[in-house]
Amino acid sequence: MMDCKKALLETGGDIVKAQEFLRKKGLASADKKASRVTAEGRIGSYIHDSRIGVLVEVNCETDFVSRGDIFKELVDDLAMQVAASSQVQYLVPEDVPEEIVNKEREIEMQKEDLLSKPEQIRSKIVEGRIRKRLEELALLEQPYIKNDKLVVKDWVKQTIATIGENIKVKRFVRFDLGEGLEKKSQDFAAEVAAQTAAKPVSTVRKEQPASLEAKETDQKPAVAVSAALVKQLREETGAGMMDCKKALSETGGDLEKAQEYLRMKGLSTADKKSSRLAAEGRIGSYIHDSRIGVLIEVNCETDFVGRSEKFKELVDDLAMQVVACPQVQFVSVEDIPVSTVSKEKELEMQREDLASKPENIREKIVEGRVSKRLGELALLEQPYIKDDSVLIKDLVKQTVAAIGENIKVRRFVRFTLGETVEDTKTGT
Repeated sequence: MMDCKKALLETGGDIVKAQEFLRKKGLASADKKASRVTAEGRIGSYIHDSRIGVLVEVNCETDFVSRGDIFKELVDDLAMQVAASSQVQYLVPEDVPEEIVNKEREIEMQKEDLLSKPEQIRSKIVEGRIRKRLEELALLEQPYIKNDKLVVKDWVKQTIATIGENIKVKRFVRFDLGEGLEKKSQDFAAEVAAQTAAKPVSTVRKEQPASLEAKETDQKPAVAVSAALVKQLREETGAGMMDCKKALSETGGDLEKAQEYLRMKGLSTADKKSSRLAAEGRIGSYIHDSRIGVLIEVNCETDFVGRSEKFKELVDDLAMQVVACPQVQFVSVEDIPVSTVSKEKELEMQREDLASKPENIREKIVEGRVSKRLGELALLEQPYIKDDSVLIKDLVKQTVAAIGENIKVRRFVRFTLGETVEDTKTGT
């Protein structure tokens, strides 16, 4: 109240000028708080149409403020700001690597419109253009999407003045669905027609060897399977009705064995689809208690499948899986750098319990231990959190079999509140 009264007195009762007076005062107050430690905060995300995803960490001083509506709105809006700013790659211009700055300078110095200018004038023009370009790459220099008269850094400062604590936008990451992947052009109608066309049935019955005919006559009689059991198996596996019926017949009506039968059949089917291009899909996120956040991209072949509930459930479960597995850093074992594998082997070879073993035995033990360690770092090798008898790679293959398209877990990133940027867990 006293600040408002003073602002009106200072501006002769002009409301607009008084608002500007308070804004400037707020920014000045925020600058004074900029040196205070920010060890709390929250992690937020924003997903646009499942095709653009953003994960952001913003820090403040106390847990009390981090759970407040004003701070939460700030984090949510910052995530939305990144989603709306496709050119943004860094927090501030100072974060842009020197090699990029030098490259921009070299390009600008060679522009034709500067050739006739004196060297000292040319340098000033180039520096101005570079500064503008670097600001285009920096989040805090963007016009705020809800009020383009403000830049993001001033909006953050206003929030500091409002809540009375220092705030730091620490980091962000943005995924664009399919970026860097080759997109295939396809006639969707023709593809559907091809898939639904009846297969030609040969009217000529080839003669079969006597041994094969004998084998067919020796087959066990089909087991009567109830419709209720078929329905239950369908609900639990997502497989087709005839497949479920056949599985139950083959396994004598044993539901558990029928599930295993379908799983094995599904895995075989999934493997055949693994070479098909997956350039569609969806980006998802999972935030746990605003302190752990995951952004993940999973690809499939068509937008139709990418928007299906089955595929959405898979993406949501995979994001939750990464949150639950803090040791996971890569999508698959094949993604782990050679340097990491070599380091693990070196550490294992120096273990004291192997010193007395013959060299050939020692190498086998080390290979086994390293293989186990690499499996702990890979998402696809983790036991599924909803059913630890299934590995994530098999869960993905089961979904491939159910939806009939190839699926690729492409990448993920995990933020834990307060960790150093170097500690960020990223799978690619």
